[in-house]
Amino acid sequence: MLSQLPNRVTSPAWWQLINWIADPLGFQDRCCQRYGDIFSLQLGGLTSVVVIGNPQAIQEIFNQDAKFDIGRANALAEPLIGQNSLMLMDGDRHRRERKLLMPPFHGERLQTYASQICHITNQVASRWQIGQPFVARSAMQVISLEIILQIVFGLSQGERYQQLKLLLTDWINMIDSPLRSSMLFFRFLQQDWGNWSPWGQMNQRKRQVHDLLQAEIEERRTIVASDRTDVLSLMMAARDEDGQAMTDAELRDELLTILFAGHETTATTSAWSLYQVHQQPEIREKLLRELDSLGEQLGDKVSPLEIAQLPYLTAVCQETLRMYPVLPIIFPRIAKVPVTIGGYQFEANTTLAPTVYLVHYREDLYPQAHQFQPERFLEHQYSPAEYFPFGGGSRRCLGYALAQLEMKLILATILSKYQLALAEDKPVKPQRRGFTLAPVGGVRMVMTGRR
Repeated sequence: MLSQLPNRVTSPAWWQLINWIADPLGFQDRCCQRYGDIFSLQLGGLTSVVVIGNPQAIQEIFNQDAKFDIGRANALAEPLIGQNSLMLMDGDRHRRERKLLMPPFHGERLQTYASQICHITNQVASRWQIGQPFVARSAMQVISLEIILQIVFGLSQGERYQQLKLLLTDWINMIDSPLRSSMLFFRFLQQDWGNWSPWGQMNQRKRQVHDLLQAEIEERRTIVASDRTDVLSLMMAARDEDGQAMTDAELRDELLTILFAGHETTATTSAWSLYQVHQQPEIREKLLRELDSLGEQLGDKVSPLEIAQLPYLTAVCQETLRMYPVLPIIFPRIAKVPVTIGGYQFEANTTLAPTVYLVHYREDLYPQAHQFQPERFLEHQYSPAEYFPFGGGSRRCLGYALAQLEMKLILATILSKYQLALAEDKPVKPQRRGFTLAPVGGVRMVMTGRR
């Protein structure tokens, strides 16, 4: 039993932070090879972080989540999502907010959203031209943003809808590279000098988005519409055990959280799935046979939820999420009391960070881990500490069911109606994009025909 931080990475703290920003996956690989699957980083002026890539130790963390502050460990995200976000809450407030937000993302509500997802995907894809290259991630971003605006915000037309669409895209793209993402990690770059500074531009976009969301919330409060099924309307109607509704500030910040947690991640994973499916023709053919087995005209005779239950389609999406985690680590945990994890005794205020990347590439769990093999999910059931693309414990992503549904239906809708090919014959690697990871160049593709 050890009480000191384990396996300290010995390079200077500033160098560790630069590597963490510029190459978080390669940096983890190098550290794991040298120090093992539990090691300690000192990320510049940030606190020490114990990175954990051992499934048994990660399960111990999930089992003891009540002993950790998790919202406090996510303070870096506050400038983007606001202080009233579920991500930044702990204790009773987190439990209350999570309970209020849960219903729109599960159960029968998903049936309502499924056909909308297919319709939006068709709308966007129908604008592609045969022989004209496009960037898959950008196209998926258009689809996922439209899903957020229509299904979550409840907007599909009007001036506010058009303004939000432009502003949200512009705001998100301000952190689209490792260099531009660095202002999220270095406080000295967070200087608001108006439009003369990147941080000032970020804050201006945030204020404009806030104002539009506030106007939408205020307008909704004056309208009685019991038949609305969008997430915002359901959030506004929700009441806690004391009969209290969510405040405007809570609603606004939760909408931004859903935007950043759902829009970026879905666009990225959908682009990766298109990349892998078209890199390996046999996988595409197997998927098409499975889709065609449900009926000749996808969506006409078959319900979207039936499509989403197809086993090989599910396995392809699961393997995409395994190989391309959108976060280099899941939510860090700050110990409130001394805890024992993986044979180490950690003092209170120690930050522990389970790494989805190192676990998902363990050869003892995933043989030939660098190869895209959907069959592994048809042959094996993985535990919540061996496969956790949406996090785990008390902080498993609230919208994971909707995210999986989106990913499956976007891929199925595109494959069933369009013939695509990769526009470049070269490997695509992930790079940092804000707090997330995305394909370098966005995966260039071209439509070769229609099915």
